[in-house]
Amino acid sequence: MSKLIKVVNLEDGMPTVEQARVRLKSELDIARKNGVGVLKIVHGYGSSGVGGELRIALQATLRQMTDRGEVRACIYGENWRKADESAWALLKQSPELKEDRDLGRGNRGITLIVL
Repeated sequence: MSKLIKVVNLEDGMPTVEQARVRLKSELDIARKNGVGVLKIVHGYGSSGVGGELRIALQATLRQMTDRGEVRACIYGENWRKADESAWALLKQSPELKEDRDLGRGNRGITLIVL
């Protein structure tokens, strides 16, 4: 992977689910064009009443994109730990990600997307 990780806060500005989906797809296109290997999105987890909706909807969208082969994999924040099989495979491929501040924290407000 050339540029390892890009972080995008999709919760910023309290968007609707549809606005967040549009921005997600746009950010994925930009990341691909720039050679980013992993896009980490911040969608929140519901503490403000908004993140929960975004989290559920965006993760459903990402599951569909993974199934269609549009993204290689998604690792939800609660699974972003060395003990998770998918996370460990990514960490072995890109050991620099071990420096990510969310690794092992069970942060349900983020999702990592492997491009």
